[in-house]
Amino acid sequence: MDLTAAAKPCCFGDKSTSDVILRLINGEGRPEWFYSHSSVLVSRSRFFADRLSSPDFGSCIEIQCSDSTYDHHVNLLRLLYLPPDSLLDSLDSVQSALGILHSAVAFRCEDVTDSCIQYLEAVPWDDKEEEQIVKAVSKLGPIAMPILARIQPVDLSATKNVFISAFRFATSIGGSCPPFGDELKTSAQEQVEFMIGGDEETPLVTADDEVKSVIKLGLTKVCSSFENELSSLLVVPDITAETVENRILQSLADVEWMCNILPKMDLMKDFVCSWGEMSGKLLGIIEDPKLDNAVWGLKLKLIEVTGKVLEAVGYGSVILPAPCRVQLLKSWLPYIRKIKPLLDAESNKDTDFPYKMDEDLCQSIEGAIVSLVSALPSNDQADILSDWMETEQVKYPDLSEAFEVWCYRTKSAKRRLMESLDRVGNTTISL
Repeated sequence: MDLTAAAKPCCFGDKSTSDVILRLINGEGRPEWFYSHSSVLVSRSRFFADRLSSPDFGSCIEIQCSDSTYDHHVNLLRLLYLPPDSLLDSLDSVQSALGILHSAVAFRCEDVTDSCIQYLEAVPWDDKEEEQIVKAVSKLGPIAMPILARIQPVDLSATKNVFISAFRFATSIGGSCPPFGDELKTSAQEQVEFMIGGDEETPLVTADDEVKSVIKLGLTKVCSSFENELSSLLVVPDITAETVENRILQSLADVEWMCNILPKMDLMKDFVCSWGEMSGKLLGIIEDPKLDNAVWGLKLKLIEVTGKVLEAVGYGSVILPAPCRVQLLKSWLPYIRKIKPLLDAESNKDTDFPYKMDEDLCQSIEGAIVSLVSALPSNDQADILSDWMETEQVKYPDLSEAFEVWCYRTKSAKRRLMESLDRVGNTTISL
């Protein structure tokens, strides 16, 4: 066979001009015959060029393929008959291009391989296709790596810049949100949470000094915004207007979001301190007589956020000096003790009343308070326990456990003191 002869125009499967037969054998062992042309095969595939140049070659080449790859083999053979500049336009799906790519690499068809890679790198993928592409590229090796350009790890600087921009948008830093800003803001918050990861996930961003500075600025902004929104309750003419409470609840939701993400960045102490600093002002507003029978949803949400603060301090996640812990308790314990029975009463009057402390919330707050009280200096414990037993709302939070611990410790401390005094006295007598 003269492989150096000038190639003549020919069509795939044209028996009258064919000088090579390709015999595809599928998974069931049934052969399919395809009439081909050596001039095309040699110019477009190094695999066929090697086979056709072999002295042992007759006029037929056998190719083994599975049922799942049969169509991809046939499509590859058809593509060999197209001009190189038409290959991209002939690809029409990720699945097909991926299958053809496998065959093209196996048969060393460089122009088809390049076209498949260019196609797959440019078109959109769904999640399932992305998984298939990643698996395929891992088998094909470096030649197919350009396909994965969109999912390659970016450098830390670029990742950090994206995170900072998303965080600023999530906290509305840098100006007002455009139309549909609430939806975009929510999306930004979700992506920020994803980027910093959970307990078992790998975070995309490390909390370096720059990132922490941006986060602290965001915390200051959302807390200040919430304070201002809450203050407006005392000056608006109609506090029962739904839009008023919704606006404040949205602002408080931003504060709660900060409370949820800061532990993942080791910045929960900053939140606890900010919450403690503004507690006096918040309580001064929310306990104003003007709001006695209004904004129940807001009152409940304040308890929920405070519960997270109490848990962080009570269980030792955030370390504060004893005076700060005492002040936190003395600020919020009376409020919680006051609001829970009011919410229960409203719920009893109206079965559709949506604002009630559920059992999980009650237990988590009570447990945190008991833990917090038990870790205070004895005299501070005594003050809080005395106040608790003198109030009408002794049932919640129930500090019986903390009281029992205080009694046991007090008695033990007194016994140790008496034993110490006895030892001192005996030593004096023996002298």
